[in-house]
Amino acid sequence: VQLQASGGGVVQPGGSLRLSCAASGISLDDHAVGWFRQAPGKGREGISCISSVDRTTHYADSVKGRFTVSRDNAQDTAYLQMNVLNPEDTAVYYCRAQRLGNDYWGQGTLVTVSS
Repeated sequence: VQLQASGGGVVQPGGSLRLSCAASGISLDDHAVGWFRQAPGKGREGISCISSVDRTTHYADSVKGRFTVSRDNAQDTAYLQMNVLNPEDTAVYYCRAQRLGNDYWGQGTLVTVSS
């Protein structure tokens, strides 16, 4: 089982990135997917999640209105569209897939917001 997070990079303030979380070895459609981030010197923060059944979404206040989580179950992939990025969004971003008895983490992808 593997979760592969990708799409990170360097972007200027105000820019956008889309992160992907691709699953292999599991069917993502029966897992809730969460996105987390860890900024330098800080703890890991949960920023968004999307449920498996009705695709209910939740966002941390720090990203609400700027980030959008989605999923394509046919592709076993989840996404995090990040807009209006600012330097405080600089972090390693992780995805997580969960269902009863299963808890998988991706390896992280680095997002750097800098001019």
